Amino acid sequence: MENREQEHTLIELGVVEARQELLNGGGRQLYLNKLSSREMESLIAISDTFLPSVEAPHNAAHAYVDKFYRTSASMAGTPHIVGGLISERLEHPKLWLSRVVLWLLSTWFGTFIICGLASMSSHFPYFQSFPQVSPHKRHEIVLSWSLSYFSLIRMLFRSLKLVTLLVFFTQVDEKNENLTWKAIGYCGPDPDFKTLYRANKTAQPNGYGRSIYQREQEEEDDREDFNGPLYRGLINVKRPREVVAEALRLSGFSISIHSRKHETPNSSSPLIIRCDAVVIGSGSGGGVAAGVLAKAGYKVLVLEKGNYCARSNLSLLEGPTLDQMYLYGGMLATDDTGVIILAGSTVGGGSTINWSASIRTPQHVRKEWCDQHELELFDSQLYKEAMDVVCEKMGVQSEIYEEGLNNAVLRRGCQELGYPVTDIPRNSQPKHYCGWCCFGCKDGRKKGTAETWLVDMMNSGNGVILPGCEAIKVLHNRKKGRARSTATGVAFEFEYKGVKEVFMVESKVTIVACGAISTPGLLKRSGLKNPNIGKNLHLHPVAMAWGHFPEPTPLSPSPGCPGLEKRSYEGEIMTVMSTVVADFEGSGYGAVIQTPSLHPGMFSVLMPWISGPDMKDRMIRYSRTAHIFALARDKGSGTISSPSTISYQMDETDEENLKRGMEKLLRILAAAGAEEIGTHNCNGRSINVKKVSSHAFEKFVKEESSRALRDLSTPVCSAHQMGSCRMGVDPRSSAVNQMGETWEVEGLYVADTSVFPTALGVNPMVTVQAIAYSTAKSVVEVLRRKKKETCAS
Repeated sequence: MENREQEHTLIELGVVEARQELLNGGGRQLYLNKLSSREMESLIAISDTFLPSVEAPHNAAHAYVDKFYRTSASMAGTPHIVGGLISERLEHPKLWLSRVVLWLLSTWFGTFIICGLASMSSHFPYFQSFPQVSPHKRHEIVLSWSLSYFSLIRMLFRSLKLVTLLVFFTQVDEKNENLTWKAIGYCGPDPDFKTLYRANKTAQPNGYGRSIYQREQEEEDDREDFNGPLYRGLINVKRPREVVAEALRLSGFSISIHSRKHETPNSSSPLIIRCDAVVIGSGSGGGVAAGVLAKAGYKVLVLEKGNYCARSNLSLLEGPTLDQMYLYGGMLATDDTGVIILAGSTVGGGSTINWSASIRTPQHVRKEWCDQHELELFDSQLYKEAMDVVCEKMGVQSEIYEEGLNNAVLRRGCQELGYPVTDIPRNSQPKHYCGWCCFGCKDGRKKGTAETWLVDMMNSGNGVILPGCEAIKVLHNRKKGRARSTATGVAFEFEYKGVKEVFMVESKVTIVACGAISTPGLLKRSGLKNPNIGKNLHLHPVAMAWGHFPEPTPLSPSPGCPGLEKRSYEGEIMTVMSTVVADFEGSGYGAVIQTPSLHPGMFSVLMPWISGPDMKDRMIRYSRTAHIFALARDKGSGTISSPSTISYQMDETDEENLKRGMEKLLRILAAAGAEEIGTHNCNGRSINVKKVSSHAFEKFVKEESSRALRDLSTPVCSAHQMGSCRMGVDPRSSAVNQMGETWEVEGLYVADTSVFPTALGVNPMVTVQAIAYSTAKSVVEVLRRKKKETCAS
């Protein structure tokens, strides 16, 4: 008896240790560079072409500016990190092409084929490999790639530029610092967060004058402030099976466990977890569904592919956060690299790393979905209630205490020009002056699902979250005489001690909420054949423009507008928007104008590359370069073959709407007081607004806003993906019905942005949460009915 008690105590300690491991893990993942020596020679030469060692400007005032200019990519170790990413991290259907090209460039014949006469020397033997070509000639060659007639060459340029610059400006040393940051005016992680983190680490409890209960409650509150509110609802499956099983039992789940003694890693006897509902994904769809079901009294298991980054474990470092909290490390793109795609992959999903905008489903969109797509849900009392409930849960409000540079520029420019401008409702407090929320919220004041719905689930005692677990198949079977099969659970995998393990979940209902990029693949792997799965993908394509506002001086102060004296990365990310080209009252298909979050890595990826010295000059002005963007409600759509194989073709109408938006962006920047303005087109043109005539300005705006956006000459981005399993009333044109249930499998629901019937046209968080809430309410009724049927039998 004593031995059994000791064993149980050890298991409980293991559960606690496993939970703490989830909270404390977190350095940047290191990837093994498997590129050959030949490939590395070419990669080093290309990297040093993008970022060479050059003389600093004669007026460089600080040693760190001189160091920035004199440091090449290879001197910083960037190519070896890039090699690791190419080897083990990047996922793209044409990734193999990059490796083939790198090898070919290490040979004289491959270099001649790819680079032409520019690669030849004037001396015998004339032909030379790319690393042997002079730096000046290499610059000419790489620049020609960005303008090449051949789309594969343009893709190569864009891909290598993206990964090289992103790594160079985000890689950190043992002190979590980057050699460029001081020179470009970037402070790194939020200074307030670093202070808060140190204070929490060193704070000593003081129990004098308080009761034991009060001290315990304060310690509990401190743990929540430090770790985030979910720390008690996490189960780490990357532990011995007995520990995992005991943790699940302690949480009230029924478990079947099989001994490891005679099992192999590929054993057919996995651990089986039983629950009422399994939810795959923890973002704005899955998190809401899990919270609603758990509060209704049902046992809920949440599977999350990403990891949990507690407040104490946030780094607020761009590179590590992209790697840990974004799908494919933030380096996902369409198959032609035409659109760079950002999507969350962490507990809380996109709601953990998004920009706080909480805009209700526009009335014209609801009307379109109701009238043209015959979806009565969007004109129902349930949906109106859903929007009210989710907005209240998130604390949505529109007050602004202080604005950063980007939003101040957008507001002032619109006011000067008479364009409509409105405050953006946000799920954060008025004084939430934080430009790092794209890397997680340091204090929980941004109310994503990890701070709201998942907390409800945990507090109900009816649910747990399993981070680091990827669903591989939805299980379902068809009973004799039934027209369609019934969902019975999920098989999911995770890595334990370098080996893939598979566990099973048996559930009464299954809710898929992996996001519009990943949900179609899971449904297809599970045997669903509906032709609409993976089609009709909308991306809300975004095109940006920039304006440089020189540092204010006593002789040249900022214009009298709050926020214009700030730095580009400071302040709440989104507080204001304009609908000047949105056409809400007409077709409903236009573009809204908003502001982005661009820390040094993403800034460098988007800015045009003309030469190494020019790129460094642009980066020196980083902290005072404001960006605004146009986001199109796209009619064009794409298809998803797998999460890393995405094809998308922008419609001509969408391109024209973005061009109209671009024209407004340039005017807004100039009207706000920018000294120099430009776009991200690869020609790199800009104009000094203060030094040109109105005629020259108008000519520049007309030319730059009319440039093509579908030919890889201008980076286009997407932070919103939707429609890939769209909702409808007919299985011939949709993947799920109005309840979110798939047409083919009973008890299998989809509750994420993939069910949107069309593109939305505004930030989708409130809409997806409202749809998930409505779907979850339907599922509650289904579970109640099942329970009654079970009791009756």
